[in-house]
Amino acid sequence: MGITVTEFTRERAVATMPVEGNTQPINLMHGGAYVVIGETLGSMHANYVAPEGKVAVGVDINATHTGSAVSGLVTAVCTPIRLGRTLTVHEIVITDERGRRCSTVRITNVYKDL
Repeated sequence: MGITVTEFTRERAVATMPVEGNTQPINLMHGGAYVVIGETLGSMHANYVAPEGKVAVGVDINATHTGSAVSGLVTAVCTPIRLGRTLTVHEIVITDERGRRCSTVRITNVYKDL
């Protein structure tokens, strides 16, 4: 999918993904591709901040697509909404190269023992 992580801190995670190769037959960014980059960042971040001896597993994800990237790269910015002891919620905002929001993904992870 060509995802490249460009920033990763406790406060947020950022990644890019090319539109090319991740499109629908009509050459718009595929909605599933937005979900893939959102779940990738949200799950990675949830595991990064996981309590010792725990692993994050996704239990819910949803996406609202509000625009369609057609070329270049999209950028996903993942920020935690809730970092609890047993549950995390992250929002991932995905924009095109013009800074226009294309999709908003929200993922919920729970922590399980390793």
